[in-house]
Amino acid sequence: MAETGGTMESIIALAKRRGFVYPSSEIYGGFAGVYDFGPLGVEFEKNIKDDWWKTTVYEREDIFGLDSAIFMNPKIWEASGHTKGFSDPLVECKECNTRSRADKMLEDIGVVADEKMDEEEINRIFSEHRAKLKCPACGKQSFTSVRKFNLLVKSNLGDFTNNNSAPAYLRGETCQGIYVNFKNVLDSQHPKLPFGIAQIGKAFRNEISPRQFLFRGREFEQMEMQYFVRPEEEMAEYERLRAHRMNAILGLGIKPENLRWKKHEKLVFYAKEAYDIEYKYPWGFDEMEGVHARGDYDLTQHAKGSGKALEYFDDEKNERFVPHIIESSGGVGRLFLALLCDAYTEDEMGGEKRVFLKLKPELAPVRVAVFPLLKNRPELVSKAREVYVGIKKQFGNAMFDDNGNIGKRYRRQDEIGTPHCVTVDFDTLGEKPELKDTVTLRDRDTGKQERIAIADLLSKIG
Repeated sequence: MAETGGTMESIIALAKRRGFVYPSSEIYGGFAGVYDFGPLGVEFEKNIKDDWWKTTVYEREDIFGLDSAIFMNPKIWEASGHTKGFSDPLVECKECNTRSRADKMLEDIGVVADEKMDEEEINRIFSEHRAKLKCPACGKQSFTSVRKFNLLVKSNLGDFTNNNSAPAYLRGETCQGIYVNFKNVLDSQHPKLPFGIAQIGKAFRNEISPRQFLFRGREFEQMEMQYFVRPEEEMAEYERLRAHRMNAILGLGIKPENLRWKKHEKLVFYAKEAYDIEYKYPWGFDEMEGVHARGDYDLTQHAKGSGKALEYFDDEKNERFVPHIIESSGGVGRLFLALLCDAYTEDEMGGEKRVFLKLKPELAPVRVAVFPLLKNRPELVSKAREVYVGIKKQFGNAMFDDNGNIGKRYRRQDEIGTPHCVTVDFDTLGEKPELKDTVTLRDRDTGKQERIAIADLLSKIG
């Protein structure tokens, strides 16, 4: 019987071994909280983003795409509150100087804490439970007071004085680029409310303690959609967005029992509602995507900061107002990791144990692998190449593999989630005339093989 869901160690090992994810700067000892996506990881990541763009933008008439710059005017981060309020609670070990997030240390011993708490409140909770807390590095129990640590990554872009007196920032989230382009999209596209702006892009955070592989890093990619609505329609549209996002994630093939909604108990002052879609990672349920009702705070703040009116004019009702915003915001890396965990499967086939990724075919980094039965027979290799080229023209992410025996090739493709393998053999060449120009098509999940005409291949695996 197949068992799904691997340990964190097995997931990370597979990701490295098969070229999904590498530690960044590995030959120099790595760089904490940063990862590189390898040949298969790039394809898998692209498929995830393409699916999000399809369900978020292409299948809707009311959502527009955007790609805003990573660097923006520093005043944007002041207006949004990031320069003062975008922080995590930091505590430092007095013995070894290791820095940790106080809320996560408390969480690890079962104490509920929140990064939104002020310093006084989280210091009080930390002090109450100090006897149970140990430094994750040295095990000692000597800590500084908890203090807020700003997560924005500073840069000296445009600062020629070298004194960092007016720092620019790598963006801490992608949505601010959407808010400050609200008027541009409104003026150039002339949408009617409600409408949305979607963006996929890099974000950067000076995380205190990056951990759990791709889940919490210092450089990552976000998929965000900000939807602008009439104030009186905010909560109705919010519930529709919640349903849409859950259905879209289920459509990726993630098992329903590994997903759940979690309501935010503590809301920022301007928010009306906030829920997270949590996935059951190897360490337990944790946030994968957020869906939030943000009111008019964002546009109002940027209108004040810039001195530009960020309003919508309804010509039918002859009224002008600041739209409210609902958003969906998810990390590519978190979804990437969730899909790997969810697809990781161990079973037994032909009396041998195997590991395979039970990915939805459209998400698999390799859609089809083509094999010649033997690599030392030119006529087989030539025909297999011909079949491979035809498939690659259709799907792009096809692979030609002639290394090792057929069984080993099947196992390699299973482990990277390839849904179908095609084998060209002597029957394909006409050794049995009735089987000429047919190939063996193998299914990843069942191992079932069937004989199929080359002319029918594309429609069969499409």
